Amino acid sequence: MVLHEALSLALSRLEPIAATVRLVPFEGLEARALYEILRLRAEVFVVEQRSIYVDPDGRDLDALHLSLERDGRLVAYARIFLPDTANGEARFGRVIVAPSVRGQHLGEAAVAIALELLAVLAPGAPVAIAAQAYLVGWYGRFGFVARSAEYLEDDIPHVDMIRESLLAY
Repeated sequence: MVLHEALSLALSRLEPIAATVRLVPFEGLEARALYEILRLRAEVFVVEQRSIYVDPDGRDLDALHLSLERDGRLVAYARIFLPDTANGEARFGRVIVAPSVRGQHLGEAAVAIALELLAVLAPGAPVAIAAQAYLVGWYGRFGFVARSAEYLEDDIPHVDMIRESLLAY
């Protein structure tokens, strides 16, 4: 299925979102879009959370990049991975909301869109995430359950979580 068709189908199953939603593989990212993604991730994950690490980890090359924009500005983001052959799990991560628009449920929108997309693109696949520990309950609202003890990743407590098979379209 073509990505824009998958995105249209996924969005049709959700409440309307007050943002422009884009889904692009790495090769399709324009330079400005990639810059905005990396800038927002550095602003929040490195500076705000005071976690010194190299954010571009090489995995962006294999990801689908989900962007929510308002007035041409990136306001929320997630990167999505289709199931790999090792364990058959889909993944998403680097879920982020710009500080200027927090409290407007854009994080929830990004996760809901990611899950709907994976239901379209990887029906039946479980979805795994590495959640920051303080967000375990929040991800639980989306059906995720913890499957690891708390551990440190880049000096931030994380918990591995799983959501079993998504319903196929």
